[in-house]
Amino acid sequence: MSSPLQELCRAIAQNTSYDAFAPVFTLPQWDTLVGYLQAIDLPPGQVLIDQGAQDRAVFFIESGALSVHVVGDKGQMQLAILNPGSVVGEGSFFSRLPRSANVVATGPARVWRMTPIRFAEMSNRQPNLALELVMALGAVIAKRMVNKPKRVAVT
Repeated sequence: MSSPLQELCRAIAQNTSYDAFAPVFTLPQWDTLVGYLQAIDLPPGQVLIDQGAQDRAVFFIESGALSVHVVGDKGQMQLAILNPGSVVGEGSFFSRLPRSANVVATGPARVWRMTPIRFAEMSNRQPNLALELVMALGAVIAKRMVNKPKRVAVT
């Protein structure tokens, strides 16, 4: 595979975490998907998601690690560290609610962003691809919701 998503595909395939993002795409579908995503390179400490923000993009982690934490009355509390092959931002993507946590790069990281507008375009042009994507995202949310420590990390 010589797609721009080759490294993301590898990271997803190697992710064995309980809440792994695991879509079943063919190689041509991966090649189609890249047209709906935007690569973002994050330096260490870069904020990807701000708690309370209205942004609804979902992010697929190709490399690096992201720290998920909330800020409350008693300060900051880390909820999770997300690694390559994982997804973040899935909660607001579906719910249209404000972001429930901050997400920050712990070191250099690369993520791929899908906005709701690009997803709507994909839904119209590639409905099977869009369906598989939302089913895989829904599975991540379902797994995180039944795992109490991960439940609060649905962003």
